[in-house]
Amino acid sequence: MKRILFFNIIFVCFSVYILAAPQKPDQRTFRISKNLSIFNSLFRELDAFYVDTLNYDKMMKTAIDEMLAKIDPYTVYMPEEETSDLTFMTTGEYAGIGALIMKKANDICISEPYEGMPAQRNDVRAGDIILEVDGKPISNLTVNEVSSLLKGTPNTMIKLKLKRYGEKKTIVKEFLREKIQVNPVAYMGIVAEKTGYILLNEFTDKSAMELKSAVNELVKQNQIESLIIDLRNNGGGLIDESVKIAGYFLPKGTEVVTTKGKNKLTDRTYKTPTEPLFPEMRLAVLTNRATASASEILAGAIQDLDRGIIVGERTFGKGLVQNIRPLGYGGHLKVTTAKYYIPSGRCIQAIDYSHRNEDGSVGRVPDSLTTEFSTRNGRKVRDGGGIVPDIQTTDNRKLNIAYYIFAQNLYFDFATQYVSTHPTISKPTEFTLSDEDFKAFTDYLLEKKFTYTSQTEKYYEELLKMAKLEGLDKSAQNEFDALKLKITPDIMKNIADNKAEISELLSLEIINRYYFQKGEIQFSLRGDEDLKIAKEKLSNKEEFSKILMNK
Repeated sequence: MKRILFFNIIFVCFSVYILAAPQKPDQRTFRISKNLSIFNSLFRELDAFYVDTLNYDKMMKTAIDEMLAKIDPYTVYMPEEETSDLTFMTTGEYAGIGALIMKKANDICISEPYEGMPAQRNDVRAGDIILEVDGKPISNLTVNEVSSLLKGTPNTMIKLKLKRYGEKKTIVKEFLREKIQVNPVAYMGIVAEKTGYILLNEFTDKSAMELKSAVNELVKQNQIESLIIDLRNNGGGLIDESVKIAGYFLPKGTEVVTTKGKNKLTDRTYKTPTEPLFPEMRLAVLTNRATASASEILAGAIQDLDRGIIVGERTFGKGLVQNIRPLGYGGHLKVTTAKYYIPSGRCIQAIDYSHRNEDGSVGRVPDSLTTEFSTRNGRKVRDGGGIVPDIQTTDNRKLNIAYYIFAQNLYFDFATQYVSTHPTISKPTEFTLSDEDFKAFTDYLLEKKFTYTSQTEKYYEELLKMAKLEGLDKSAQNEFDALKLKITPDIMKNIADNKAEISELLSLEIINRYYFQKGEIQFSLRGDEDLKIAKEKLSNKEEFSKILMNK
Protein backbone atom coordinates (compact mmCIF):
# COMPACT_ATOMS: atom_id res chain seq x y z
CA MET A 1 0.00 0.00 0.00
CA LYS A 2 1.28 3.40 -0.94
CA ARG A 3 2.79 5.31 1.96
CA ILE A 4 1.16 8.72 2.22
CA LEU A 5 2.74 11.74 3.90
CA PHE A 6 -0.51 13.17 5.13
CA PHE A 7 0.44 14.84 8.39
CA ASN A 8 -0.01 18.33 6.98
CA ILE A 9 -2.87 17.57 4.61
CA ILE A 10 -5.94 19.52 5.65
CA PHE A 11 -9.27 17.74 5.99
CA VAL A 12 -12.69 19.29 6.13
CA CYS A 13 -14.71 17.55 8.82
CA PHE A 14 -17.84 17.63 10.93
CA SER A 15 -16.44 19.46 13.94
CA VAL A 16 -15.53 22.69 15.70
CA TYR A 17 -13.13 23.35 18.56
CA ILE A 18 -14.13 24.66 21.96
CA LEU A 19 -13.16 28.29 22.36
CA ALA A 20 -11.45 28.80 25.69
CA ALA A 21 -11.14 32.08 27.46
CA PRO A 22 -7.85 33.83 26.59
CA GLN A 23 -5.06 32.92 28.97
CA LYS A 24 -1.48 34.13 29.33
CA PRO A 25 1.04 31.58 27.97
CA ASP A 26 2.62 30.91 31.39
CA GLN A 27 -0.83 30.45 32.98
CA ARG A 28 -1.87 28.01 30.23
CA THR A 29 1.38 26.04 30.61
CA PHE A 30 0.86 25.75 34.38
CA ARG A 31 -2.71 24.48 33.98
CA ILE A 32 -1.61 21.88 31.41
CA SER A 33 1.23 20.66 33.64
CA LYS A 34 -0.98 20.59 36.71
CA ASN A 35 -3.68 18.46 35.08
CA LEU A 36 -1.20 16.08 33.47
CA SER A 37 0.42 15.60 36.86
CA ILE A 38 -2.96 14.84 38.49
CA PHE A 39 -3.80 12.33 35.77
CA ASN A 40 -0.39 10.66 36.06
CA SER A 41 -0.74 10.35 39.84
CA LEU A 42 -4.27 8.97 39.54
CA PHE A 43 -3.21 6.36 37.01
CA ARG A 44 -0.32 5.19 39.19
CA GLU A 45 -2.51 5.02 42.31
CA LEU A 46 -5.04 2.87 40.47
CA ASP A 47 -2.26 0.58 39.29
CA ALA A 48 -0.89 0.23 42.81
CA PHE A 49 -4.10 -0.21 44.81
CA TYR A 50 -7.03 -1.24 42.62
CA VAL A 51 -8.24 -4.71 43.61
CA ASP A 52 -8.15 -6.26 40.12
CA THR A 53 -5.60 -6.28 37.31
CA LEU A 54 -6.03 -3.31 34.98
CA ASN A 55 -5.96 -3.23 31.19
CA TYR A 56 -3.74 -0.17 30.76
CA ASP A 57 -4.16 0.23 27.01
CA LYS A 58 -7.95 -0.04 27.16
CA MET A 59 -8.17 2.36 30.11
CA MET A 60 -6.05 4.97 28.36
CA LYS A 61 -7.95 4.66 25.08
CA THR A 62 -11.24 5.06 26.97
CA ALA A 63 -9.95 8.12 28.81
CA ILE A 64 -8.73 9.74 25.60
CA ASP A 65 -11.92 8.94 23.67
CA GLU A 66 -14.17 10.29 26.41
CA MET A 67 -12.11 13.46 26.74
CA LEU A 68 -12.17 14.16 23.01
CA ALA A 69 -15.89 13.38 22.76
CA LYS A 70 -16.56 16.28 25.13
CA ILE A 71 -14.84 18.61 22.68
CA ASP A 72 -16.59 17.46 19.52
CA PRO A 73 -17.43 14.07 17.99
CA TYR A 74 -14.90 14.35 15.18
CA THR A 75 -11.67 15.14 16.96
CA VAL A 76 -10.40 11.61 17.49
CA TYR A 77 -7.34 9.62 18.47
CA MET A 78 -6.25 6.87 16.08
CA PRO A 79 -3.80 4.32 17.47
CA GLU A 80 -1.22 2.66 15.25
CA GLU A 81 -3.51 -0.23 14.30
CA GLU A 82 -5.95 2.22 12.68
CA THR A 83 -3.34 3.83 10.42
CA SER A 84 -4.49 1.76 7.43
CA ASP A 85 -7.99 3.20 7.86
CA LEU A 86 -6.53 6.69 7.76
CA THR A 87 -4.65 5.89 4.57
CA PHE A 88 -7.86 4.59 2.99
CA MET A 89 -9.64 7.82 3.95
CA THR A 90 -7.07 9.97 2.16
CA THR A 91 -6.25 7.81 -0.86
CA GLY A 92 -9.07 5.30 -1.33
CA GLU A 93 -6.38 2.60 -1.41
CA TYR A 94 -5.86 -0.59 0.56
CA ALA A 95 -4.56 -4.09 -0.14
CA GLY A 96 -6.98 -6.98 0.02
CA ILE A 97 -9.64 -8.85 -1.95
CA GLY A 98 -11.92 -5.96 -2.94
CA ALA A 99 -15.15 -6.85 -1.14
CA LEU A 100 -17.31 -5.57 1.70
CA ILE A 101 -18.25 -7.93 4.52
CA MET A 102 -20.93 -7.78 7.20
CA LYS A 103 -22.21 -9.60 10.27
CA LYS A 104 -25.45 -11.45 9.69
CA ALA A 105 -26.90 -13.42 12.61
CA ASN A 106 -23.95 -15.54 13.79
CA ASP A 107 -22.14 -15.47 10.46
CA ILE A 108 -19.84 -13.08 8.65
CA CYS A 109 -20.55 -12.96 4.95
CA ILE A 110 -19.61 -11.16 1.77
CA SER A 111 -22.03 -8.25 1.38
CA GLU A 112 -20.71 -6.74 -1.85
CA PRO A 113 -17.77 -7.69 -4.07
CA TYR A 114 -16.42 -4.75 -6.08
CA GLU A 115 -16.68 -5.20 -9.83
CA GLY A 116 -13.35 -6.10 -11.43
CA MET A 117 -11.61 -6.71 -8.09
CA PRO A 118 -9.96 -10.00 -7.03
CA ALA A 119 -12.97 -11.36 -5.13
CA GLN A 120 -15.41 -10.76 -7.99
CA ARG A 121 -13.00 -12.03 -10.65
CA ASN A 122 -12.61 -15.26 -8.66
CA ASP A 123 -16.38 -15.76 -8.28
CA VAL A 124 -16.70 -14.77 -4.63
CA ARG A 125 -20.34 -13.71 -4.39
CA ALA A 126 -22.55 -11.57 -2.20
CA GLY A 127 -24.17 -13.86 0.36
CA ASP A 128 -21.20 -16.24 0.63
CA ILE A 129 -20.58 -17.06 4.28
CA ILE A 130 -16.91 -16.98 5.29
CA LEU A 131 -15.88 -20.07 7.25
CA GLU A 132 -12.09 -19.78 7.19
CA VAL A 133 -9.41 -17.33 6.08
CA ASP A 134 -6.04 -18.93 5.33
CA GLY A 135 -7.08 -21.99 7.32
CA LYS A 136 -8.15 -19.99 10.37
CA PRO A 137 -11.79 -20.45 11.51
CA ILE A 138 -13.49 -17.11 11.94
CA SER A 139 -16.61 -18.18 13.86
CA ASN A 140 -15.67 -16.23 17.00
CA LEU A 141 -14.16 -13.19 15.31
CA THR A 142 -15.59 -9.70 14.82
CA VAL A 143 -16.08 -8.05 11.43
CA ASN A 144 -13.00 -5.87 12.04
CA GLU A 145 -10.90 -8.91 12.90
CA VAL A 146 -12.00 -10.76 9.76
CA SER A 147 -11.40 -7.63 7.70
CA SER A 148 -7.82 -7.53 9.01
CA LEU A 149 -7.33 -11.15 7.93
CA LEU A 150 -8.60 -10.41 4.44
CA LYS A 151 -6.25 -7.46 4.04
CA GLY A 152 -2.54 -7.92 3.59
CA THR A 153 0.46 -7.34 1.37
CA PRO A 154 -0.29 -7.16 -2.36
CA ASN A 155 0.53 -10.35 -4.33
CA THR A 156 0.25 -12.60 -1.28
CA MET A 157 -1.98 -15.66 -1.59
CA ILE A 158 -5.26 -15.83 0.30
CA LYS A 159 -7.37 -18.95 0.82
CA LEU A 160 -11.07 -18.63 1.63
CA LYS A 161 -13.41 -21.40 2.69
CA LEU A 162 -16.98 -20.36 1.91
CA LYS A 163 -20.49 -21.65 2.37
CA ARG A 164 -22.83 -20.74 -0.50
CA TYR A 165 -26.62 -20.87 -0.62
CA GLY A 166 -27.81 -23.88 -2.64
CA GLU A 167 -24.43 -25.64 -2.49
CA LYS A 168 -24.06 -28.73 -0.30
CA LYS A 169 -20.26 -28.68 -0.24
CA THR A 170 -18.10 -25.86 1.01
CA ILE A 171 -16.28 -23.82 -1.62
CA VAL A 172 -12.56 -23.03 -1.49
CA LYS A 173 -11.13 -20.02 -3.33
CA GLU A 174 -7.42 -19.25 -3.65
CA PHE A 175 -6.16 -16.08 -5.31
CA LEU A 176 -3.78 -13.16 -4.80
CA ARG A 177 -4.49 -10.07 -2.76
CA GLU A 178 -4.08 -6.86 -4.73
CA LYS A 179 -3.77 -3.15 -4.15
CA ILE A 180 -7.39 -2.00 -4.23
CA GLN A 181 -8.05 1.49 -5.55
CA VAL A 182 -11.64 2.62 -5.09
CA ASN A 183 -12.43 5.13 -7.82
CA PRO A 184 -14.07 8.24 -6.29
CA VAL A 185 -16.03 8.64 -9.55
CA ALA A 186 -18.57 5.88 -8.98
CA TYR A 187 -20.42 6.45 -12.25
CA MET A 188 -20.38 8.61 -15.37
CA GLY A 189 -22.81 8.70 -18.26
CA ILE A 190 -25.11 10.66 -20.54
CA VAL A 191 -28.50 11.52 -19.03
CA ALA A 192 -29.86 13.85 -21.74
CA GLU A 193 -28.77 15.28 -25.06
CA LYS A 194 -25.31 16.80 -24.58
CA THR A 195 -25.71 16.53 -20.79
CA GLY A 196 -23.26 14.45 -18.79
CA TYR A 197 -23.61 13.08 -15.28
CA ILE A 198 -20.88 12.23 -12.76
CA LEU A 199 -21.42 10.67 -9.34
CA LEU A 200 -18.53 11.63 -7.04
CA ASN A 201 -18.46 9.59 -3.84
CA GLU A 202 -15.57 11.21 -1.95
CA PHE A 203 -12.67 13.65 -2.06
CA THR A 204 -9.55 11.48 -1.88
CA ASP A 205 -6.20 12.44 -3.38
CA LYS A 206 -7.25 11.23 -6.84
CA SER A 207 -10.74 12.74 -7.00
CA ALA A 208 -9.86 15.75 -9.12
CA MET A 209 -7.81 13.67 -11.57
CA GLU A 210 -10.57 11.07 -11.95
CA LEU A 211 -13.30 13.68 -12.38
CA LYS A 212 -11.24 15.51 -15.02
CA SER A 213 -10.70 12.24 -16.88
CA ALA A 214 -14.43 11.48 -16.74
CA VAL A 215 -15.47 14.91 -18.04
CA ASN A 216 -12.90 14.76 -20.83
CA GLU A 217 -14.27 11.37 -21.87
CA LEU A 218 -17.84 12.70 -21.91
CA VAL A 219 -16.75 15.69 -24.00
CA LYS A 220 -14.77 13.52 -26.41
CA GLN A 221 -17.40 10.82 -26.87
CA ASN A 222 -20.62 12.85 -26.58
CA GLN A 223 -19.68 16.52 -27.01
CA ILE A 224 -21.48 17.45 -23.79
CA GLU A 225 -22.25 21.11 -23.10
CA SER A 226 -23.81 20.65 -19.65
CA LEU A 227 -22.67 18.63 -16.64
CA ILE A 228 -24.44 17.39 -13.51
CA ILE A 229 -22.12 16.63 -10.58
CA ASP A 230 -23.86 14.45 -8.00
CA LEU A 231 -22.52 15.12 -4.47
CA ARG A 232 -25.39 13.46 -2.62
CA ASN A 233 -24.14 11.33 0.29
CA ASN A 234 -20.59 12.56 -0.32
CA GLY A 235 -19.11 13.11 3.15
CA GLY A 236 -16.12 15.07 1.89
CA GLY A 237 -12.38 14.67 2.35
CA LEU A 238 -9.47 16.79 1.14
CA ILE A 239 -9.86 20.54 0.61
CA ASP A 240 -7.21 20.62 -2.10
CA GLU A 241 -9.22 18.23 -4.25
CA SER A 242 -12.39 20.31 -4.04
CA VAL A 243 -10.37 23.41 -5.01
CA LYS A 244 -8.80 21.62 -7.99
CA ILE A 245 -12.23 20.51 -9.21
CA ALA A 246 -13.61 24.04 -8.84
CA GLY A 247 -10.62 25.18 -10.90
CA TYR A 248 -11.77 23.15 -13.89
CA PHE A 249 -14.73 25.54 -14.21
CA LEU A 250 -13.48 28.85 -12.76
CA PRO A 251 -10.75 31.31 -13.84
CA LYS A 252 -7.23 30.74 -12.54
CA GLY A 253 -6.61 32.49 -9.22
CA THR A 254 -10.25 32.50 -8.14
CA GLU A 255 -10.59 32.34 -4.35
CA VAL A 256 -12.54 29.21 -3.43
CA VAL A 257 -12.19 28.88 0.34
CA THR A 258 -10.35 30.45 3.29
CA THR A 259 -9.53 28.73 6.58
CA LYS A 260 -9.13 30.58 9.88
CA GLY A 261 -8.19 29.12 13.26
CA LYS A 262 -6.79 29.95 16.67
CA ASN A 263 -3.30 29.07 15.49
CA LYS A 264 -2.36 31.38 12.63
CA LEU A 265 -0.51 28.51 10.95
CA THR A 266 -3.94 27.16 9.98
CA ASP A 267 -4.96 30.38 8.21
CA ARG A 268 -4.85 29.89 4.46
CA THR A 269 -6.59 31.03 1.31
CA TYR A 270 -7.12 28.45 -1.44
CA LYS A 271 -7.28 29.67 -5.03
CA THR A 272 -7.85 27.79 -8.26
CA PRO A 273 -4.37 26.66 -9.42
CA THR A 274 -4.82 26.37 -13.21
CA GLU A 275 -6.63 27.82 -16.17
CA PRO A 276 -10.15 26.34 -16.46
CA LEU A 277 -10.58 23.30 -18.69
CA PHE A 278 -14.35 23.72 -19.10
CA PRO A 279 -15.01 27.47 -18.73
CA GLU A 280 -18.28 27.55 -20.68
CA MET A 281 -19.89 24.31 -19.49
CA ARG A 282 -23.23 24.76 -17.74
CA LEU A 283 -23.19 23.15 -14.28
CA ALA A 284 -25.73 21.69 -11.89
CA VAL A 285 -24.75 20.18 -8.54
CA LEU A 286 -27.00 17.70 -6.73
CA THR A 287 -26.94 17.77 -2.91
CA ASN A 288 -28.76 16.24 0.04
CA ARG A 289 -28.59 16.29 3.83
CA ALA A 290 -25.54 13.97 3.75
CA THR A 291 -23.52 16.25 1.45
CA ALA A 292 -20.78 17.47 3.75
CA SER A 293 -17.42 19.22 4.23
CA ALA A 294 -15.35 19.29 1.01
CA SER A 295 -18.56 18.61 -0.93
CA GLU A 296 -20.04 21.74 0.61
CA ILE A 297 -16.95 23.74 -0.33
CA LEU A 298 -17.36 22.75 -3.98
CA ALA A 299 -21.15 23.27 -4.00
CA GLY A 300 -20.83 26.51 -2.02
CA ALA A 301 -18.16 27.94 -4.32
CA ILE A 302 -20.22 27.09 -7.41
CA GLN A 303 -23.21 28.86 -5.80
CA ASP A 304 -21.38 31.87 -4.36
CA LEU A 305 -19.61 32.56 -7.65
CA ASP A 306 -22.81 32.01 -9.66
CA ARG A 307 -21.05 29.38 -11.75
CA GLY A 308 -23.88 26.83 -11.65
CA ILE A 309 -27.11 25.87 -9.92
CA ILE A 310 -27.56 23.70 -6.84
CA VAL A 311 -30.49 21.25 -6.81
CA GLY A 312 -31.68 19.05 -3.95
CA GLU A 313 -31.81 19.17 -0.17
CA ARG A 314 -30.01 21.53 2.19
CA THR A 315 -26.55 20.14 2.94
CA PHE A 316 -25.32 18.91 6.31
CA GLY A 317 -23.52 22.07 7.40
CA LYS A 318 -19.91 21.22 8.27
CA GLY A 319 -17.86 24.37 8.09
CA LEU A 320 -14.80 23.11 9.92
CA VAL A 321 -11.34 21.86 9.12
CA GLN A 322 -9.21 19.12 10.64
CA ASN A 323 -5.52 18.29 10.52
CA ILE A 324 -3.82 14.97 11.09
CA ARG A 325 -1.10 15.29 13.73
CA PRO A 326 1.44 12.49 14.36
CA LEU A 327 1.75 11.21 17.93
CA GLY A 328 4.08 8.75 19.60
CA TYR A 329 4.05 4.98 19.01
CA GLY A 330 2.51 5.26 15.57
CA GLY A 331 -0.69 6.99 16.66
CA HIS A 332 -2.32 10.09 15.18
CA LEU A 333 -4.65 12.82 16.34
CA LYS A 334 -7.29 14.07 13.95
CA VAL A 335 -8.02 17.49 15.42
CA THR A 336 -10.31 20.35 14.46
CA THR A 337 -8.11 23.35 13.78
CA ALA A 338 -10.12 25.94 11.87
CA LYS A 339 -13.36 27.09 10.33
CA TYR A 340 -13.64 27.58 6.59
CA TYR A 341 -15.28 30.40 4.66
CA ILE A 342 -16.51 30.12 1.09
CA PRO A 343 -16.30 32.99 -1.47
CA SER A 344 -19.28 35.03 -0.20
CA GLY A 345 -17.57 35.13 3.21
CA ARG A 346 -19.98 32.80 4.98
CA CYS A 347 -19.20 29.80 7.19
CA ILE A 348 -21.90 27.16 6.80
CA GLN A 349 -21.24 25.28 10.07
CA ALA A 350 -24.62 24.20 11.44
CA ILE A 351 -23.74 22.97 14.93
CA ASP A 352 -21.99 25.10 17.54
CA TYR A 353 -20.10 22.73 19.82
CA SER A 354 -18.70 25.63 21.85
CA HIS A 355 -22.13 26.37 23.34
CA ARG A 356 -23.64 23.29 24.93
CA ASN A 357 -26.85 22.82 26.88
CA GLU A 358 -26.71 21.89 30.55
CA ASP A 359 -27.02 18.21 29.67
CA GLY A 360 -24.06 18.48 27.29
CA SER A 361 -26.15 18.31 24.13
CA VAL A 362 -25.78 20.69 21.21
CA GLY A 363 -28.25 21.89 18.61
CA ARG A 364 -28.25 23.38 15.13
CA VAL A 365 -27.92 27.12 14.72
CA PRO A 366 -31.51 28.39 14.15
CA ASP A 367 -32.14 30.17 10.86
CA SER A 368 -33.18 33.28 12.81
CA LEU A 369 -29.62 33.66 14.08
CA THR A 370 -27.91 33.27 10.71
CA THR A 371 -26.47 36.16 8.70
CA GLU A 372 -27.23 37.14 5.12
CA PHE A 373 -24.49 37.25 2.50
CA SER A 374 -24.49 37.84 -1.26
CA THR A 375 -23.24 35.84 -4.22
CA ARG A 376 -21.18 37.51 -6.95
CA ASN A 377 -24.39 38.44 -8.82
CA GLY A 378 -26.12 39.69 -5.68
CA ARG A 379 -28.25 36.65 -4.87
CA LYS A 380 -28.98 36.29 -1.14
CA VAL A 381 -27.44 33.34 0.73
CA ARG A 382 -27.02 32.63 4.44
CA ASP A 383 -24.42 31.14 6.75
CA GLY A 384 -24.79 28.75 9.69
CA GLY A 385 -26.80 25.86 8.29
CA GLY A 386 -25.32 24.24 5.23
CA ILE A 387 -25.85 25.16 1.60
CA VAL A 388 -29.47 25.91 0.74
CA PRO A 389 -29.96 24.84 -2.91
CA ASP A 390 -31.17 27.25 -5.56
CA ILE A 391 -33.92 24.72 -6.27
CA GLN A 392 -34.76 22.98 -3.01
CA THR A 393 -36.45 19.58 -2.95
CA THR A 394 -37.67 17.37 -0.13
CA ASP A 395 -37.27 13.66 0.44
CA ASN A 396 -40.76 12.65 1.55
CA ARG A 397 -39.97 9.03 2.31
CA LYS A 398 -41.00 7.93 5.79
CA LEU A 399 -39.59 5.42 8.25
CA ASN A 400 -41.94 2.68 7.11
CA ILE A 401 -41.98 -1.10 6.73
CA ALA A 402 -39.51 -0.92 3.80
CA TYR A 403 -36.84 0.27 6.25
CA TYR A 404 -37.52 -2.47 8.78
CA ILE A 405 -37.26 -5.14 6.07
CA PHE A 406 -33.89 -3.65 5.11
CA ALA A 407 -32.70 -3.55 8.73
CA GLN A 408 -33.29 -7.28 9.05
CA ASN A 409 -31.29 -8.03 5.84
CA LEU A 410 -34.31 -9.65 4.19
CA TYR A 411 -33.81 -7.97 0.80
CA PHE A 412 -30.24 -9.27 0.93
CA ASP A 413 -31.24 -12.83 1.86
CA PHE A 414 -34.01 -13.02 -0.75
CA ALA A 415 -31.64 -11.76 -3.46
CA THR A 416 -29.17 -14.51 -2.51
CA GLN A 417 -31.88 -17.09 -3.16
CA TYR A 418 -33.12 -15.28 -6.28
CA VAL A 419 -29.70 -15.42 -7.94
CA SER A 420 -29.54 -19.20 -7.50
CA THR A 421 -32.59 -19.66 -9.75
CA HIS A 422 -32.15 -16.72 -12.15
CA PRO A 423 -28.91 -16.95 -14.16
CA THR A 424 -29.52 -13.58 -15.85
CA ILE A 425 -31.80 -10.53 -15.61
CA SER A 426 -32.53 -7.55 -17.84
CA LYS A 427 -30.17 -4.58 -18.00
CA PRO A 428 -30.55 -2.04 -15.15
CA THR A 429 -32.07 0.48 -17.55
CA GLU A 430 -34.81 -2.03 -18.43
CA PHE A 431 -35.24 -4.21 -15.33
CA THR A 432 -38.69 -4.29 -13.70
CA LEU A 433 -39.59 -6.45 -10.74
CA SER A 434 -42.47 -8.66 -11.85
CA ASP A 435 -45.67 -9.16 -9.86
CA GLU A 436 -44.68 -12.81 -9.50
CA ASP A 437 -41.32 -11.84 -7.99
CA PHE A 438 -42.96 -9.38 -5.61
CA LYS A 439 -45.43 -12.05 -4.48
CA ALA A 440 -42.52 -14.48 -4.02
CA PHE A 441 -40.87 -11.90 -1.79
CA THR A 442 -44.07 -11.37 0.19
CA ASP A 443 -44.37 -15.13 0.68
CA TYR A 444 -40.73 -15.18 1.76
CA LEU A 445 -41.43 -12.56 4.44
CA LEU A 446 -44.34 -14.63 5.74
CA GLU A 447 -42.19 -17.77 5.71
CA LYS A 448 -39.55 -15.96 7.77
CA LYS A 449 -42.31 -14.77 10.15
CA PHE A 450 -41.22 -11.20 9.55
CA THR A 451 -42.44 -8.68 12.07
CA TYR A 452 -41.12 -5.50 13.56
CA THR A 453 -41.58 -3.06 16.40
CA SER A 454 -41.94 0.50 15.15
CA GLN A 455 -40.37 3.45 16.89
CA THR A 456 -43.91 4.66 17.65
CA GLU A 457 -44.60 1.40 19.53
CA LYS A 458 -41.43 1.86 21.57
CA TYR A 459 -42.48 5.36 22.54
CA TYR A 460 -45.95 4.03 23.35
CA GLU A 461 -44.48 1.58 25.86
CA GLU A 462 -42.52 4.40 27.48
CA LEU A 463 -45.66 6.54 27.60
CA LEU A 464 -47.62 3.71 29.19
CA LYS A 465 -44.93 3.19 31.85
CA MET A 466 -45.01 6.87 32.72
CA ALA A 467 -48.82 6.86 32.81
CA LYS A 468 -48.75 3.97 35.29
CA LEU A 469 -46.27 5.84 37.49
CA GLU A 470 -48.56 8.86 37.49
CA GLY A 471 -51.74 6.84 37.93
CA LEU A 472 -53.23 7.80 34.59
CA ASP A 473 -53.28 4.36 32.95
CA LYS A 474 -56.67 3.34 34.36
CA SER A 475 -58.52 6.56 33.61
CA ALA A 476 -57.20 6.58 30.05
CA GLN A 477 -57.42 2.84 29.47
CA ASN A 478 -59.78 3.09 26.51
CA GLU A 479 -57.63 5.70 24.81
CA PHE A 480 -54.47 3.66 25.37
CA ASP A 481 -56.12 0.53 23.97
CA ALA A 482 -57.33 2.41 20.90
CA LEU A 483 -53.88 3.89 20.31
CA LYS A 484 -52.23 0.48 20.73
CA LEU A 485 -54.57 -0.99 18.12
CA LYS A 486 -53.82 1.91 15.76
CA ILE A 487 -50.03 1.65 15.91
CA THR A 488 -49.61 -2.14 15.94
CA PRO A 489 -48.29 -3.05 12.46
CA ASP A 490 -50.60 -4.78 10.01
CA ILE A 491 -47.84 -6.47 8.03
CA MET A 492 -49.77 -7.35 4.86
CA LYS A 493 -51.51 -3.97 4.66
CA ASN A 494 -48.22 -2.14 5.22
CA ILE A 495 -46.54 -4.18 2.50
CA ALA A 496 -49.35 -3.33 0.06
CA ASP A 497 -49.31 0.38 1.02
CA ASN A 498 -45.54 0.63 0.53
CA LYS A 499 -45.17 -1.67 -2.47
CA ALA A 500 -43.36 0.91 -4.60
CA GLU A 501 -40.60 1.57 -2.08
CA ILE A 502 -40.22 -2.11 -1.18
CA SER A 503 -39.99 -3.00 -4.88
CA GLU A 504 -37.33 -0.34 -5.43
CA LEU A 505 -35.12 -1.54 -2.56
CA LEU A 506 -35.52 -5.17 -3.56
CA SER A 507 -34.74 -4.34 -7.20
CA LEU A 508 -31.57 -2.52 -6.17
CA GLU A 509 -30.37 -5.54 -4.17
CA ILE A 510 -31.11 -7.93 -7.03
CA ILE A 511 -29.47 -5.69 -9.66
CA ASN A 512 -26.36 -5.38 -7.49
CA ARG A 513 -25.81 -9.15 -7.75
CA TYR A 514 -25.59 -8.99 -11.55
CA TYR A 515 -24.39 -5.47 -12.39
CA PHE A 516 -22.76 -4.33 -9.13
CA GLN A 517 -22.68 -0.70 -8.00
CA LYS A 518 -22.89 0.81 -11.49
CA GLY A 519 -26.04 -1.17 -12.16
CA GLU A 520 -27.64 0.09 -8.96
CA ILE A 521 -26.83 3.67 -9.94
CA GLN A 522 -28.26 3.25 -13.43
CA PHE A 523 -31.49 1.84 -12.00
CA SER A 524 -31.77 4.61 -9.39
CA LEU A 525 -31.33 7.36 -11.95
CA ARG A 526 -34.42 6.19 -13.85
CA GLY A 527 -36.77 7.71 -11.27
CA ASP A 528 -34.52 10.40 -9.80
CA GLU A 529 -36.58 13.58 -9.38
CA ASP A 530 -33.60 15.79 -8.52
CA LEU A 531 -31.83 14.64 -11.66
CA LYS A 532 -34.97 15.35 -13.70
CA ILE A 533 -35.12 18.92 -12.39
CA ALA A 534 -31.40 19.48 -13.07
CA LYS A 535 -31.77 18.25 -16.65
CA GLU A 536 -34.74 20.53 -17.27
CA LYS A 537 -32.94 23.63 -15.97
CA LEU A 538 -29.76 22.89 -17.90
CA SER A 539 -31.64 22.33 -21.14
CA ASN A 540 -33.29 25.77 -20.91
CA LYS A 541 -30.41 28.24 -21.26
CA GLU A 542 -32.60 31.26 -20.64
CA GLU A 543 -34.07 29.89 -17.41
CA PHE A 544 -30.64 28.69 -16.27
CA SER A 545 -29.22 32.21 -16.73
CA LYS A 546 -32.18 33.80 -14.93
CA ILE A 547 -31.53 31.71 -11.83
CA LEU A 548 -27.88 32.75 -11.73
CA MET A 549 -28.60 36.41 -12.49
CA ASN A 550 -31.33 36.55 -9.81
CA LYS A 551 -33.97 37.68 -12.31
